[in-house]
Amino acid sequence: MHGDIQSAARSFKGEVQKMKDIVRTHVVSLLNKDARLDGRKLDEYRKFTIEYGISSKSAEGSARVKMGDTEVVGGVKFLVGPTYPDTPDKGTIVANVELLPLSSPVFETGPPSIQSIEYARAIVDRGLRESDALDMRKLCIKRGEKMWTVMIDVYSINDAGNLADAIGLVAIAALKDAKFPKYDAEKDIINYEERTKKGLELKYLPIPITIVKIGSKFIIDPTVEEENAAETRLTVTTIEDGRACAIQKGGEGTLTPEDIDKMIQLSIEKGKELRKLFK
Repeated sequence: MHGDIQSAARSFKGEVQKMKDIVRTHVVSLLNKDARLDGRKLDEYRKFTIEYGISSKSAEGSARVKMGDTEVVGGVKFLVGPTYPDTPDKGTIVANVELLPLSSPVFETGPPSIQSIEYARAIVDRGLRESDALDMRKLCIKRGEKMWTVMIDVYSINDAGNLADAIGLVAIAALKDAKFPKYDAEKDIINYEERTKKGLELKYLPIPITIVKIGSKFIIDPTVEEENAAETRLTVTTIEDGRACAIQKGGEGTLTPEDIDKMIQLSIEKGKELRKLFK
């Protein structure tokens, strides 16, 4: 009985792999003709929407981002705590990404996966810190004593490809939507029921753009099928003046210096387009 179950499982996995191979062959065949499964151009995003204030009762700032059928939500909470010894005049940010099983059959419950940690640290946290988008000194309440910690939580609702960009963008949207709660410094009490009009000052909008390489072609905003067909990917986060402030590579494929230059330039151009969509 146990052997029959194992045999059936191996057979199922084999059929799934065959299907993936067929889809990959079709994706590559289309790209050789500069075409994609959904009819988009190689450098074209799916329909992109941002919705602000989706969870005003449970978060100080929140947003929803949709890219085609890919959907993520993000929230921002404020905490007060002691400053760090090495940065007595600064506050900090903490990013967390949860890839919910309801959003994809490949995501599982349990401890954070390598993928979720990569998105939280390399896309959200690094993009914000290295761009200097948030002035951490303005998060200090009293030097050497108290600071604000900005908690950024992002959840996947549906993974139809390119979660990296969606996650990075919803974090920015939630930060733009956030308003500080009222804080009594003498009593060291935060009144989450009362919001102030003070928001976070974002000096820049660090926009992550993910480019995948399939064969000799570079495409942006990949679907799941295109991600599965890709040899490698590069997520480049840029700010308004075109500077790249964070780069994250994934996949087992290699990139030449010329490939990287082309991908960075593409990310700069597409970053300008997406930046216009933020209020």
